[in-house]
Amino acid sequence: MAKVYVTRKIPESGINLLREAGHEVKVSDKDGVLTKEELLAELSSESYDAVLCLLTDPINAEIMAAAPQAKIFANYAVGFNNINLADAKAAGVTITNTPGVLTDTVCEFTVALILSVTKRVVEADRFMRAGHYEGWAPELLLGNDLKGKTFGILGAGRIGCGVANAMKNGFGMRVIYYDITRSETLEKQIDCEFRETVEEVLQEADVVSVHVPLLDSTKHLINAERLAMMKPSASLINTSRGPVVDEVALVEALKNGIIRSAGIDVFENEPVMATGLAELDNVTITPHIASASEETRSKMSEIAAQNIIEFLAGRVPPNVVE
Repeated sequence: MAKVYVTRKIPESGINLLREAGHEVKVSDKDGVLTKEELLAELSSESYDAVLCLLTDPINAEIMAAAPQAKIFANYAVGFNNINLADAKAAGVTITNTPGVLTDTVCEFTVALILSVTKRVVEADRFMRAGHYEGWAPELLLGNDLKGKTFGILGAGRIGCGVANAMKNGFGMRVIYYDITRSETLEKQIDCEFRETVEEVLQEADVVSVHVPLLDSTKHLINAERLAMMKPSASLINTSRGPVVDEVALVEALKNGIIRSAGIDVFENEPVMATGLAELDNVTITPHIASASEETRSKMSEIAAQNIIEFLAGRVPPNVVE
């Protein structure tokens, strides 16, 4: 029997799998993110053989050293920018993630943000709740149509491709995309057009949706200079990672009519938002919930658990991060 530490309460389905496999599981009893000091104390309190961590847990050499017996850290997320992979390699620690499972969920949520922003749904809801509605009016809360407009994707991975497909085939939008690698398969599947630079997508698109991983090269991919390249009537959607967008620059762009609107599910300094963002009517802001469906979060729990089970059984986990 091995000991597994879980840094925060997650859906029980994964915890049950670990216990059914004969492992002892301890789940943090704190309803929130553990501080560095709290995590270090927890990991050093017992001899753990595996750690199931979350994207809110910065994992580096110091954290790994607190649990020297744990040679697998299973991240409950698709992304793994919270983990220092070089430190893991040096310590001989295997890192896993939960890819694929949340693709459809995030795609659906991204489409919901696009519709919310372009149709001004949240703004209209606030308008009604505030008692401002006095009857139908021909120019009340005018939004924008999507059919025939240009939809731009930055990052043509699984989620980016899924959203592109929905906007092309579900809403009749023309799709353009940028990625570091051209995808002829994507172009054949949904009849979209490749652009060689981020700038070309920003200049052409009426709606831009960001789906890139957070890397040194993608931090502030969307900055003041690039926001200024967008159409004044354009909308920006981000369900990838917060630091991909310079949030301070976004606030200024929204305030000054550089772009028309935005839909943001992730933030540069979560859980804190940039000053002024919450006061703007032309942005829909949600608390990092693009993958938050009951089905997906449970499946993520199971995948993270299965990665640990396979590793502890002496087999290669299915989702090792290279």
